[in-house]
Amino acid sequence: MNRERAVRINDHLLDACEALDRARMAIAALGKTERIELGDWLNAIVGALEDKLLLPIYEQHPDLEPPLADLEEPTVTSELTWNDVQLPPSVTEQRFDEIIFSVMERTWRKTAMMAWLVVNRCKELGLSIDDEMVAARLKALSDSDRIEGIGDLRMWRHSEVRLKDETAD
Repeated sequence: MNRERAVRINDHLLDACEALDRARMAIAALGKTERIELGDWLNAIVGALEDKLLLPIYEQHPDLEPPLADLEEPTVTSELTWNDVQLPPSVTEQRFDEIIFSVMERTWRKTAMMAWLVVNRCKELGLSIDDEMVAARLKALSDSDRIEGIGDLRMWRHSEVRLKDETAD
């Protein structure tokens, strides 16, 4: 394919990627069952778009591929599990959960943002809690279905959490 057509097609496909990202955010607001089903379909579409359409263009015209800085790879931020967390003696698990729930909302927020908000709230209360402890607890709360989480919660910038939507399944 000639360069001029490759540029045009690439531009349209990158626009489609942005639209699919917006669709991903809209899907995140749905109930759990719909969110999982539609999210799986969307991931399949995005994978096909990248592997079957963009990759062949970049193989022929490598200079069209966006810089790696623009395509941040999801990485695990922390491997700390809740079982490995040692809370300060003055903080019970129940109190820690109360603090987390006090800053959590029904809207989706990045796990990184929630960790930051909870750590700041703990600082206000004079508690020595770090962001890895918060993220480990968020994952445990999500795994036990007490809050909702999407994505791998160990990847703070590529996952989100919110208060459980009791009305939606």
